[in-house]
Amino acid sequence: MLSKTIENALNNQIKIEAESSQIYLAMACWAEVKGLEGVANFMYAQSDEEREHMLKLVKFVNERGGHAKISALSAPNVTFKSIKEMFEKLFEHEVFVSDSINELVHISLQEKDYATHNFLQWYVAEQIEEEAVARTILDKINMIGDDKGGLYLFDRDIENLTVTTAASNAPE
Repeated sequence: MLSKTIENALNNQIKIEAESSQIYLAMACWAEVKGLEGVANFMYAQSDEEREHMLKLVKFVNERGGHAKISALSAPNVTFKSIKEMFEKLFEHEVFVSDSINELVHISLQEKDYATHNFLQWYVAEQIEEEAVARTILDKINMIGDDKGGLYLFDRDIENLTVTTAASNAPE
């Protein structure tokens, strides 16, 4: 059984994950109309992944005797000055999500809810990967600078981007 404190915190995270999906979707749309098909496809996939993260939380809350709440979402930014700005915003958002997950872990320990603490460890590892991917992409964009040929190659290659982190190599 979830405490009301944990239930409310998890419901807040459900909203954050749903907003993350919307943010990635807005970024996909922006990239697509700019002719960045690879970036758009990457962002569409990321949007789907964030929705899966939200659904995983929804099911967990309901399975533990709580009631997952689906709430109104804040509208995401839909325009960006550049691809670099878009990925900087993405990185900032992933850091925000990591902070939110860390706060959830803290609350679960305060409440002595070890089942929720255990469940959240997947999200902790996932956020390490999400931040690493965003950081890697920004590094590549900074290397490209204003080189249009480099941007073309980046757009083509981003769909196959893989980043291996220490957390992703952890035993399950």
